[in-house]
Amino acid sequence: MLTRVVILSLALCGAAQAEETVAFFGITLLDSSLQTAELGQDPAELARLAMLEEQVRARFTEEGYALADLTPVAKERDRIVNPAKCYGCDTRMAAKLGADYALVGEVQKVSNLILTMNLQMRSAATGQMVKGRVVDIRGNTDESWTRGMRYILNNTFFREEEE
Repeated sequence: MLTRVVILSLALCGAAQAEETVAFFGITLLDSSLQTAELGQDPAELARLAMLEEQVRARFTEEGYALADLTPVAKERDRIVNPAKCYGCDTRMAAKLGADYALVGEVQKVSNLILTMNLQMRSAATGQMVKGRVVDIRGNTDESWTRGMRYILNNTFFREEEE
């Protein structure tokens, strides 16, 4: 009898702590740099975007969030240039998916030396910002991009509370 009570208690605790779902709509590159205007898009930057997106997905999964399958809103998503600046379309799509949050990011390249990176999480139910941060990074390398996103994740999204 005691075993059934313990099992039932554990099952109820697990149900109460169901994982939250995030609809991650990716990271958009905003490039107003002279380098790109003169030389064209650098394929390494597109690879860095994919690298950042994987870094974000992996960290959210590691922290216990479920990532929503975006397939049901794929056509709608494909029409949007930048989900971070679409007047709430990200939260509306997240709500359609049954997600708790919409997550979007941007990397703005001013030059090969100056870049700005941001990540924003909003409530799918209300559209209100839950967490977000913007950082400036120096240098257009895999290391600088990774370090910038790691800073955002470690210091805003998954900051350990001091006791």
